[in-house]
Amino acid sequence: MERIIEEIREDLSRRIAVAADRLADRTLTEDPAYAALLGRAELRERIHHHLRQAVEGLTRSSRGLPVELAEARAIGALRAEQGLPLASLLRTYRRGGRLLWQSLTEAVAAHDRAALPRLLPGAAALWDVLDQMTDAVTESYHRTEAAHVDRDRERRAALLDVLLDGAGGPSGTADAEAAAVQLGLPERGRFAVVVLAGDGSGVHTAGTGRSASAPRVLWRVRADGEIGLVELGHHPLESVRDLLAPLGVRAGVGPVVGTPAELARAHRLAALALRTAPEAEGPGTALLDERLPAALVAGQAELAGRLRQVVLGPVLALPAEDRRTLLTTLGTWLTCRGSTSYAAQRLYCHRNTVSNRLRRLEQLTGRSLSDPRHVVELALAHSAVLQRAAAETASRPAVPDQRIAPTPGGTARRSPRRPG
Repeated sequence: MERIIEEIREDLSRRIAVAADRLADRTLTEDPAYAALLGRAELRERIHHHLRQAVEGLTRSSRGLPVELAEARAIGALRAEQGLPLASLLRTYRRGGRLLWQSLTEAVAAHDRAALPRLLPGAAALWDVLDQMTDAVTESYHRTEAAHVDRDRERRAALLDVLLDGAGGPSGTADAEAAAVQLGLPERGRFAVVVLAGDGSGVHTAGTGRSASAPRVLWRVRADGEIGLVELGHHPLESVRDLLAPLGVRAGVGPVVGTPAELARAHRLAALALRTAPEAEGPGTALLDERLPAALVAGQAELAGRLRQVVLGPVLALPAEDRRTLLTTLGTWLTCRGSTSYAAQRLYCHRNTVSNRLRRLEQLTGRSLSDPRHVVELALAHSAVLQRAAAETASRPAVPDQRIAPTPGGTARRSPRRPG
């Protein structure tokens, strides 16, 4: 093969130059991606160089030497960085291989038609060289593309951190506005933040995508959980609940804010909303504005402790079974909006039993369930008890809390009718 190539080298060079011209024109005409990236002179030069390299590779292969692939790898990396589709790159390589074989056979025929049978064994060698070059281009392209994706992911995560954590002051506002622009967020709009309970593995949001009927969500996975920056647009805040429902997780959602600079505050409030949704409640989405009393308790740990002791201290001092019964009855009564009848249905007991338990609760606490101010105190104190129990269970999952272990009210059975 090497001898044949040497005999036709001058004619083959001329034919390769013509083939490079033809392929450059065809590529620019048929492939908009190439046309937007390269001018004719540069593309023609790259094709010409590739064809000459393939001939040199064929010569080296016939000598038992490895094909030089450094430039093929460099081209794969370059085109990946430039954003040229891999399909466009490989299509040009395949067409170049066919043109090279055509040029080679025409040059041999013009030199000595009787030598054509000697060329046939070289066909396999030529296609092997072309395959090696194509493989090198493809591997380098994929490697560069993966590195580019990793860089984009890290950059995106850093920009989200700027928005979600904030810095405060004029410089913090400017940083947030700059980060929002780079993430494609509007200067003003309707935004919210959602915080998911979890281990930060990203399993919940890894498969979520955006549809035309759902708001856009930018997810950030951290060691302590997953956070979503929601661009609501015209969607109501409640649409976030529908978006998260298929994930089967507990989530907290902060209030709607109008600028990227307010997202750090929205993040803090979303985390607070999540704290109002104990694990015992199971999957669900807690909107802060729907749980403001519980959020108030969750946000003031010292006062919440005092509230538990002052309002419900005598109840908490009871034996475990009595304590659990009274706290469950109170929680169920509150869930049923003060309806003793519906509370009895959910607790599977007689209405008089519920009334007796509530009367005992009033006697122990010195608070009347007919006094709105006392009901507010009892509701907040009950929320503080539930949040304390959930926190202690989460911190010591292997040791159930025997001191404060109320069963959340309203879990026994749902009434067929809403209480009036």
